[in-house]
Amino acid sequence: MAFTAQDVKTLRERTGVGMMDCKKALTEADGDMDKAIDLLRERGLAAAAKKAGRIAAEGVVYAEADLSKKVGVIVEVNSETDFVAKNADFQAFVKDVAGVIMDKAPTSVDELLTLPMGEGDVAAALRDKILVIGENLSIRRFERFEGDCVAYIHDHGRLAALVKFDVAAGVDPAALTACGIDVAQQIVSMNPDYLDAAAIPAEDIEKEKEIQIAKAKNDPKSANKPDEIIVKMVEGRMGKFFEERCLLSQVFVKGDGITVGQYVENCAKAAGDMKVVAFVRYEKGEGLQKREDDFAAEVASMVK
Repeated sequence: MAFTAQDVKTLRERTGVGMMDCKKALTEADGDMDKAIDLLRERGLAAAAKKAGRIAAEGVVYAEADLSKKVGVIVEVNSETDFVAKNADFQAFVKDVAGVIMDKAPTSVDELLTLPMGEGDVAAALRDKILVIGENLSIRRFERFEGDCVAYIHDHGRLAALVKFDVAAGVDPAALTACGIDVAQQIVSMNPDYLDAAAIPAEDIEKEKEIQIAKAKNDPKSANKPDEIIVKMVEGRMGKFFEERCLLSQVFVKGDGITVGQYVENCAKAAGDMKVVAFVRYEKGEGLQKREDDFAAEVASMVK
């Protein structure tokens, strides 16, 4: 029995399975919709698709750098529960995904899912893990840097940072790594938004100035001051803004009154020229809706 593109679309809507898998199932089922659904269920694809609608906001963020390859990767893979995030099989999957990103250099999650992994592609490996683990899993985001990078993971994958350096030839890798770990720990703990003042978009600076001018004019202590005085006050506050929001201007949390930029300069004086040129910080589940139910309630609902 022949089937049409509309049949493929209908099967996809009924099962949640990808178009290509639906087309294969209909081909094998000779166009029989019910038989195609059974085939997808037998392969576990429909079960994996059903789980895909559930909220996955736990999981881990993972970072890895290879100085010999001059590549660094940071990735977030989500699960439904923190319990699964501690599963060794899940963690191995996350590392394998990071390896694919490192070696194949995809530019998006959609492209990543099409890349070879194991006996199939990343999408197939993800579906297999969903079926084995029994929770919805998703590869949410990643970043890949080319160059001399240092990676740091904090609190078992709750937070991670990836730092890219511009490094002169001959710098000891151990010295670079030690400096990079310190900088990454600063990024994880202090959450800077920018590398330095030069990296801040001009419109963001102007917006902050407008906010500070408005605050000064609404403050009874300064509301009646001349505009030129308020402008000078705001200039001083902008210095504080840069200090708080820019990595290299932040006070180094492991130092003695020096900035992160000064710390890196000290490292460069001791080990050879190096400077931070980019960074990424991930926090697990940031911005995602959390599950409102709990594990005990879920178990109770299953036995009713």
